[in-house]
Amino acid sequence: MPASEYVKNLRARVGHDLIMFPTVSAIVLNDCGEILLGQRSDNHQWSVIAGMMDPGEQPADALVREVEEETGVQVKIERLAGVALHEIVYGNGDRCHMVNTWFRCRAVGGEARVNDSESIAVGWFAPDALPEMNPFAMIRIRTSLDENAPAWFAQPGESEIPGY
Repeated sequence: MPASEYVKNLRARVGHDLIMFPTVSAIVLNDCGEILLGQRSDNHQWSVIAGMMDPGEQPADALVREVEEETGVQVKIERLAGVALHEIVYGNGDRCHMVNTWFRCRAVGGEARVNDSESIAVGWFAPDALPEMNPFAMIRIRTSLDENAPAWFAQPGESEIPGY
């Protein structure tokens, strides 16, 4: 069952109450060192490419699927870059805690384009010329750019993501 159908069924039972979901994000780099971003159709904000895992799906498989579904770009995962819990409250009042696992990736095929209804624009951006994004997107980018850095995570006892 796709995540969207799973969420719809779960929301019918719990209403706007808090639900926790596993999600993935991709910091996709091209050969020029640019970062692939999408402008979301729901709030018009630019962000890294991300999505929910389907039940039974491994994070790496979900990531590869989400990037291609949303942008038409095929990726190779280079490394795990981080994992953190973050809260989302949607405009309709739905509350979610997303456990997000993000990966540094390399574009290996396809051509960046709007490939589904979740985005209104897709593009490549130099790291020093990024559009305005929320702090969580910036943390994922910052922790992914150093190819030798260990995966980032909130330390024990840290309930907040720094800068978020």
